[in-house]
Amino acid sequence: MSGRGKIAFQGELGANSHEACRTYFPDYEPAPCATFEEAFEAMKSGACALGMIPVENSIVGRISDVHHLLPNSGLKIIGEKFKPISFHLMANPGVKLEDVKVVSSMAVALGQCRRSLKRLNVRTEAVGDTAGAAKALAEHPDPTRAAISPALAAEIYGLDILLRDVEDERSNTTRFLVMTGEREPPPPPFTEQCLTSFVFRVRNVPAALYKAMGGFATNGVNMTKLESYMEDGAFSATMFYAEVEGRPEDRGLALALEELSFFCERFELLGVFAVDPFRTRV
Repeated sequence: MSGRGKIAFQGELGANSHEACRTYFPDYEPAPCATFEEAFEAMKSGACALGMIPVENSIVGRISDVHHLLPNSGLKIIGEKFKPISFHLMANPGVKLEDVKVVSSMAVALGQCRRSLKRLNVRTEAVGDTAGAAKALAEHPDPTRAAISPALAAEIYGLDILLRDVEDERSNTTRFLVMTGEREPPPPPFTEQCLTSFVFRVRNVPAALYKAMGGFATNGVNMTKLESYMEDGAFSATMFYAEVEGRPEDRGLALALEELSFFCERFELLGVFAVDPFRTRV
């Protein structure tokens, strides 16, 4: 398989997703992709064996692009990984903090560092990617500019870190899904606590969602996530993304999914994967 040993992520080298790849899959070659669509295509085509895809952040919430790409992608979720997020203010070598007038980064990252940036009294500039901001600064040195990016970006692009940990919240954490293009990936070991992920659309009848959810309550299945989003811009076609504890073959979950099917016009299983131990940390 041509993609053996490669893992796709969205962004430039040095992005948080790259750091996550290096932390959890150090033996895989990171494959940067400009967009989530390109990362998904890399997995679908077999160019990459795995993908590290961010789906939600503890500060800004879900990453909506990914939810729209998951259905119909043909990809499977095989794991979840949590990564504490640290952002650093970096500049070209020799630049002093007091010289910085403009700070660039991804809009989400700038938002997560809002208080720190306000104290610095600088102008902000949103760009498409955190590591991309660092790369651009390295390619076009400017003593009045700095970038907010992960530490790995400073290492890769030869920048100096002026301030460390400029994120406003120390609890800032991003959840990643590990994905694959394999049609039937091996199930997690039975010793592992698991989550089952799926999307569904209920029939357009009164109380359909209420009735569809009833089976999970009556069969003792814990639903850890339920999110709605519009599909193809249609206000009447609401899709739901859900995660529940257990495996589809567990009796309680099997009965709950069977009951769900009575009230759905669409259902797609996205994956069964082991729970990251990070969830249980106090």
